Amino acid sequence: MPLKRQIAGAFAAFLAITNVFVPIRAQDAPQQPQYRMHVTSELVLVNVVARDRHGNLIRDLKKGDFTLSEDGKKQEISTFDFENVDALATAGAAEATVNGAAGNAANAGLLHSSNPVQIDARDRRLMLLFFDFSGMEPEEIDRGVDSAIKFIKDKMLPADMIALVSLSTNMHVDLDFTDDKKKVLSTLAAYSSSQGQGYDLGAEGSSEGQAETGGSFTPDDTDYNTFTADRKLLALQSIMQSLGKISQKKSIIYFSNGITQSGVDNQSALRAATAAAVKANVSIYPLDVRGLQAFPPGGEAQNASLHGQSAYNGNAVFNDLNGNANSQETLSTLADDTGGKAFFDSNDFSGVFAQVQKDTSAYYVLGFTSSNPAKDGRFRHLKVTLNRPDIKDIKLEYRSGYYAGRDFQHLNRTDREQQLDDELDAQLPQTDVAVYAGAHYFRQDDTHYYLGVSLVIPGSQIPFTQAKDKDNATIDIIGEVLANGKLPVGHQRDTVKLALDSTQQVRRKNVQYNTGFVLAPGEYHLKFIVRENQTGRMGSFETDITIPDLRKAPLRMSSVVLANQRVPASGNSTKKSLHPLVQNQQELVPNITHVFTQDQHLYLQYEVYDAAHQRKGGTVAASNNNALDALLGDAGAAGNGGATAAPQAKPAKDAVHVLTNIEFLQGNAKVYESKQIVANELTAPDRKAVIFQIDLPLQSLKPGFYTCQVNVIDDNAGNFAFPRWPILVKEAPPPTPASSPTAAPSGSPSGH
Repeated sequence: MPLKRQIAGAFAAFLAITNVFVPIRAQDAPQQPQYRMHVTSELVLVNVVARDRHGNLIRDLKKGDFTLSEDGKKQEISTFDFENVDALATAGAAEATVNGAAGNAANAGLLHSSNPVQIDARDRRLMLLFFDFSGMEPEEIDRGVDSAIKFIKDKMLPADMIALVSLSTNMHVDLDFTDDKKKVLSTLAAYSSSQGQGYDLGAEGSSEGQAETGGSFTPDDTDYNTFTADRKLLALQSIMQSLGKISQKKSIIYFSNGITQSGVDNQSALRAATAAAVKANVSIYPLDVRGLQAFPPGGEAQNASLHGQSAYNGNAVFNDLNGNANSQETLSTLADDTGGKAFFDSNDFSGVFAQVQKDTSAYYVLGFTSSNPAKDGRFRHLKVTLNRPDIKDIKLEYRSGYYAGRDFQHLNRTDREQQLDDELDAQLPQTDVAVYAGAHYFRQDDTHYYLGVSLVIPGSQIPFTQAKDKDNATIDIIGEVLANGKLPVGHQRDTVKLALDSTQQVRRKNVQYNTGFVLAPGEYHLKFIVRENQTGRMGSFETDITIPDLRKAPLRMSSVVLANQRVPASGNSTKKSLHPLVQNQQELVPNITHVFTQDQHLYLQYEVYDAAHQRKGGTVAASNNNALDALLGDAGAAGNGGATAAPQAKPAKDAVHVLTNIEFLQGNAKVYESKQIVANELTAPDRKAVIFQIDLPLQSLKPGFYTCQVNVIDDNAGNFAFPRWPILVKEAPPPTPASSPTAAPSGSPSGH
């Protein structure tokens, strides 16, 4: 049954079985949908603070007074604004917040509000206090929270609007933007010194210089440390993306105990965080809550003695100083690249609040669209000058540059993988590439079912390149399954390289990718992302799927798979043994659109499980061979192929007796019925299954819509089922002398 397109989740337990792309005829897939045109303009915002020789703010400058250049090339200033936060008369009490629920300390929805209320933030100072409790010691939490409480009590101004976000096990928006001191203080007071969640750095494999724990070995936590750093940076990026809803300058005071990168592994997340900050017009002011630290040669008193000679040759102190500098370097980069300032090695935390108020008292916002269209991700240097010779010794404060965006061609391997993961988690899917999907299930045993998934992409959507009479393309696929919408129980990641003969005219056809998972009965959410690797366009498909528990069904029957082609089976023997559509070295390719032509065959495959056995001493009723006729009525006059009785035979001991046939309906009229098929024994005894495979030529059917009905009767148990589907039979295309038969591409991608 074709699946319906929806929005939501993901899928992952795990046994995935993968097939190649299979070209199918273009008329066998739905018509291509209408596409929306997207026009984007990358507006770069630059905040400029102008001061005279005495340090006083200059407030009367105009757009024409500024000259802005990028990498030495003059840029046209397209937008200009002046924010005067010191004009308190324009900054009255503002109870409305980003989500319209001022002071709702439970969860204001700043990061997740689907329909936020846009506040009037003009001439307001927007400060977000981000407490990264992950890995903090209790005394560090207390120092950071106490400094924030002191600022709110003594220094918060009427123009200030404060938001509070915390990160421990999860990230929470504790308070949306508000100028209500009582609500801010109440939320801060709720923070506890026990909220640190142990995400501190681990050892890196060597016991030298490490504290004695009594363990037999020192674990290598390098991968864990990389994850921890990425987690902090991605949290910052998420906040920045939400703050982009507000056009004015925003300041994030980031309470942290440092971020230590693992070589170049965290560079992608760092660049993404700074790029998001520049795009959202956010400046980051990191505050190292560890304050001024001392590094005793033998380690701190609360730690055990050190392994090795580090405590005696000075390496222990050197390593501590080096580690501290590394953890502060990332914070310094965040500040420098976003126009903020970092505060290290001080026990007085009031300076960060004073600096934010100073930098956002009065500032100009210059906006421009870069004349350099390259999406290469490189750093671009900015320079702002003033065209006012009457004002001497002017000091302009602004960020030194920004990272340009990157298109698909400039993404490295790590970034491309991250792009797929991000799209898999995205709530709003991309639809640049049309993707259609279908699913079917077959039972392996009482608690395990094979869920087959087929993805179809129109060949016209894939930009093939031609080389040596081959049409070449590369497709990346990632898929995920969630049980009950939450628990990941299956995951699929594949890269498929297509190299098809040009004579197959794949651009005029469709390509199909088949894969599968082994799952327990239950409710699942399935999502797949497809990306073609020529231009980087992506498409997605997701839906909810139910795998029924057939133990509760009167007639235990699998899905019915309709197909119009078979291809040679590929892959290893394990995959073939698990794949129910592989029989006799041939694999059935599901037709998820149920569109056929008269020159094709309709192949059907389905299974019946736990069919009732003939009772001991029982006899086959005289009407068994005509059981379908008795239940459905006389079908002898229904087109060609009316049901005929099979010869009477004495049943074997414990024999089953399952009957089936196929019929086509138009309205209430039966226009075709196949001969009856009788199964007296299990086809797959290990799965207690009777497998039915039916081949029906379609040349005798006239073009048009039909209802295909499958009739199944377990005669010994008296149970039956009559599933049906609409199908479309189209006129056969005229023969082309130069055409060659459609075949699957040779080879198979490596599957999971």
